[in-house]
Amino acid sequence: MKTLSRKIVPTHSYPERVLQFGEGNFLRAFANWMIHEMNKKVGFDSGVVVVQPIIHGLTKILSNQDGLYTLYLNGIKNGKAVSKYQIIDCIQRAINPYEKYSVYLANAENPDLRFVISNTTEAGIAYHKDDQLEDTPQKSYPGKLTALLYRRFQVFKGASDKGLIILPCELIDRNGDNLKKIILQYAVDWELGTAFILWINESNVFCNTLVDRIVPGYPKNKIDIITEELGYKDDLVVEGEQFHLWVIEAPTKVKEEFPAAQCGLNVIFTDNMEPYRTRKVRILNGAHTSLVPVGYLYGIEKVRECIEDPVVGTFLKNAIFNEICPTLDLSEEELIQFSNDVLDRFKNPYLEHALMSISLNSISKYKTRVLPSVLEYIKRKKELPKSLLFSLASLIAFYKGERNGESIKLADNQEVLDFFKSHWLQVDRSEESLTEMVNAVLANTNFWDEDLTKYKGLQNEVASALNSIINNGMKTAILNA
Repeated sequence: MKTLSRKIVPTHSYPERVLQFGEGNFLRAFANWMIHEMNKKVGFDSGVVVVQPIIHGLTKILSNQDGLYTLYLNGIKNGKAVSKYQIIDCIQRAINPYEKYSVYLANAENPDLRFVISNTTEAGIAYHKDDQLEDTPQKSYPGKLTALLYRRFQVFKGASDKGLIILPCELIDRNGDNLKKIILQYAVDWELGTAFILWINESNVFCNTLVDRIVPGYPKNKIDIITEELGYKDDLVVEGEQFHLWVIEAPTKVKEEFPAAQCGLNVIFTDNMEPYRTRKVRILNGAHTSLVPVGYLYGIEKVRECIEDPVVGTFLKNAIFNEICPTLDLSEEELIQFSNDVLDRFKNPYLEHALMSISLNSISKYKTRVLPSVLEYIKRKKELPKSLLFSLASLIAFYKGERNGESIKLADNQEVLDFFKSHWLQVDRSEESLTEMVNAVLANTNFWDEDLTKYKGLQNEVASALNSIINNGMKTAILNA
């Protein structure tokens, strides 16, 4: 059977307008798919040159397949389960700068180059003090990019129209600002001059972005079936969910040059991405975290099964729509749409998320993802969010470390595990000892950065829920919550 290449399928070639640091599953199922869609639907006419950001990577395989790969998008779309595949053809070349640094640096001389996209993991946007301009290549991604930008500045003599639009996809807060800060630091360290620094600041756009799409990656367990379906061999098959979101904080001109919205992609351009980041953390991540202890103690193993269960599913919907959404500042329409999308994603029959696999560090997750909704709800409504606090009681019960007599394999830092182990050893089923347990948890400022017992009625609400869970069982407790 032939391997996928441009010899066996009709494809297009495009001008190299995008330089991409990272060749992994996420960018190929997210940014490259979007570029492919824009090329086909609105004449974006942009090819991608992929740069391998670390020593080991996929550029050889990409080159063997002429930059082509097959993308499967699986999930719920308009209420129905959908699975579709297509060949993505926007990648024109793949470069390993550790083997061909001069070929990498030559991209700076391309007058058509306009965009830089990256996903070098959360650790990729980092300053390495040992990086030097003369290195071939620099160790860090920001170091490599600084060298390329300086070369471009030199070749085009600081021309303002030869600056680049930079779209980092790394999962760190204000990724564009952080990347720019490091590049400016290298400019000082390497003594590249005030004119270059001015050009970086005035002629290049560093966008802060938020990306969202679940990408399981290479479907190793079913690749034989997929290969038979495709009729060719593809070592870079990648799977992603139907849902996608890219929030880009940028000037208006970026929206005009990057026509994602024109072909129906879920790309939001804004001058302030914080409400969208908060929405994602509170609704998507917060719902996950709220669900884990409730669903697991109820006797369910998977996220999808929780949503399909009438009792647990109703609990989660109430938490999202009635307690989380009212704490957010985006329009009601946007919040409802995003929440429904989240529920569809949780119901995705092509993705099986085990509750235990997302239970890691649940205390810190509750603090960052759920507690802000609790406190904002109290502030705005002058009452307690009962579902979110029932989840907190469930979390305390979860950290008892057992379900129906079987042990739960808890995963958290040792201080958290030691705290719960020592306190649960002192608890019997009496209301008094359970209340003492709740008070100890709520008053632990190492968990929450504040003493939560100061909020009127909160400890009584959580203690009442915990007493019901421990003495009546989760199935009865949740119905009476």
